[in-house]
Amino acid sequence: MKAKILFTLTIQLILLFSAHAQNVRFPFNGVIEYDKTVNMYALIKKLTTGSNDVFYTQAYESYVKNQPQFRTSKSTLSFSKDKMLFSPLEDATPARSGFFDLAQSKQVNSIYTDLSSKTAVTQKNIYEELFILKDSVRKINWKITTETREIAGYQCRRANALIMDSIYVVAFYTDQIPVSGGPESFNGLPGMILGVALPHENVTWFATKVTDRAVTPKELYIPVKGKPVDKKGLMDVLSRAFKNWGNEKQSNLKAFTL
Repeated sequence: MKAKILFTLTIQLILLFSAHAQNVRFPFNGVIEYDKTVNMYALIKKLTTGSNDVFYTQAYESYVKNQPQFRTSKSTLSFSKDKMLFSPLEDATPARSGFFDLAQSKQVNSIYTDLSSKTAVTQKNIYEELFILKDSVRKINWKITTETREIAGYQCRRANALIMDSIYVVAFYTDQIPVSGGPESFNGLPGMILGVALPHENVTWFATKVTDRAVTPKELYIPVKGKPVDKKGLMDVLSRAFKNWGNEKQSNLKAFTL
């Protein structure tokens, strides 16, 4: 009798899991909304640490007193199978003009990615001047872990990596969206990246909403407006632009080449 009951329960569980699996969708098309969050206090503190300039210290103290700690910006990732477009939207916390108007706190990239050809077209907004950079898709050597967390309703797994030789990256991806993409130029995992953190850079990107729907060609356009540059040309532009920026030079260079 007990064996019969156990057999019946087993069959019921199998049917339950089968029904659940049939209801799970694995979208190849859709739009993901992300929040980029920057810890401004931590970012600015790094620029002023070690400086003997009283002005820097006073400017930092004034910023902490009058400005919010976190700055949030919104963006979308439209994707259709092997093509995607990452686009900045309006800032939830508007930029403060003047001192500490840091590039790392902004969204400067619109990125069209073609996974089939492994190419990317990036439109960079460098202080209101647009540039177009065509390059191969960034290759990231990920190490997948067993840690998981839920993001925007999807179960995600953690992966770690280093980019640009020294920047530590933590990403969370879901194989329930079987597209190897993500925000900005983060990609290369067996599923969509819904969360990214650069702990030492004090910035994160996390999905807030995933919409499973068809994406129109207008939502997957290739950016064309801007002056064409290659990597060397871009570095020349940035080096000239930030030549006399002191402590902020490296911070801004990193922001525009991430």
